Amino acid sequence: MSHQREYEIAYVGLKPGIHEFNYEITDKFFALYQEQDFNNCRAKVKLSLDKKNGFMLLKFEIGGTISTFCDRCGNPLELELWDEFNITVKVVEEPEVMNDEEDDPDVYYVGRNESHIYVADWIYEFINLSIPARKLCGTDEEGNDKCNQEIVSRLNNNIETENSKNPLWEGLQKFKDLEN
Repeated sequence: MSHQREYEIAYVGLKPGIHEFNYEITDKFFALYQEQDFNNCRAKVKLSLDKKNGFMLLKFEIGGTISTFCDRCGNPLELELWDEFNITVKVVEEPEVMNDEEDDPDVYYVGRNESHIYVADWIYEFINLSIPARKLCGTDEEGNDKCNQEIVSRLNNNIETENSKNPLWEGLQKFKDLEN
């Protein structure tokens, strides 16, 4: 089975009811897309397709891990992925027009003459949405910051140096003094 066809679901032949599809996602999957800011992806996607008369309810459950770097100190991180996403797929006469006019991103239209839906783009999007917007080292059990303290200290010193050299900060300093 080709890599592309693996993510096509022939829904026409499915009986009404719930059908389950499972996908193991690795870095190879992302080769079809742009370069990612993570690697070593080991994600599991469970897709439940509930086929109804004229529409389908798709529920994507994302789990697994990725490797990336801390946004603050640059330490390597392994992040857990976990999230759920729902899509409603409706079968209509003019899917292009309906998709252009639809405001809800969780509703998608397919034509009555179509027999397959391609879910790879949704999987790609949902894995990326499962990654926190801000990736930080976090804290240990005692509440101590796990970031590389040498790097954090250097960053703080650079910020203070930049602030003291920039005349814009001098004007803003008076507002900070008002708070105290």
